[in-house]
Amino acid sequence: MKTLFLLAMLMPLIISLSPISAKSEEPKKRNRFLSQIYERVVLTCDKNPEVCNIKGSAGSDCCKNKCVNLSTDGSNCGKCGKKCSYGKICCQGKCVNPQTNEKHCGKCGNKCNAESSCIYGMCSYA
Repeated sequence: MKTLFLLAMLMPLIISLSPISAKSEEPKKRNRFLSQIYERVVLTCDKNPEVCNIKGSAGSDCCKNKCVNLSTDGSNCGKCGKKCSYGKICCQGKCVNPQTNEKHCGKCGNKCNAESSCIYGMCSYA
C-alpha cells in the first residue's frame, strides 16, 4: 500500500520534469537579395480605383478601401455607407422589403404580375 501511495505521489513529479519533445521550428528567414527584387505589391482601390474593374472583383465601386457593387451590396446600397435595415435587401441601389415589394418579391428582380400581390416573399401566396 505504501508503495502504491509513493508511486502515486511521484508520477506527477516525474511527468512534469520529463523533457518536452515537440519541435519548435524557427521561422524561415527571407533572403535579403530576393526580398529587394520581389517587393510585395498591394493593390487597394483607394489609391488605384481601377482594381475594382478587374475580373472577379466584388464590384466596380470603391467604398472604405473595398470594391463593392452599389446596386446589390446591403452595406453600401446606392451610395457608400448606406446600410439596409433588418429584413431589407439592396436591389438596384435601393433598400427594399422582399416580403412585400411587388418588383422584388422574394429576391431582386422577381416581379409579380398585375393580378397577384407579394405576400411573405411570394407572388399570389393564397
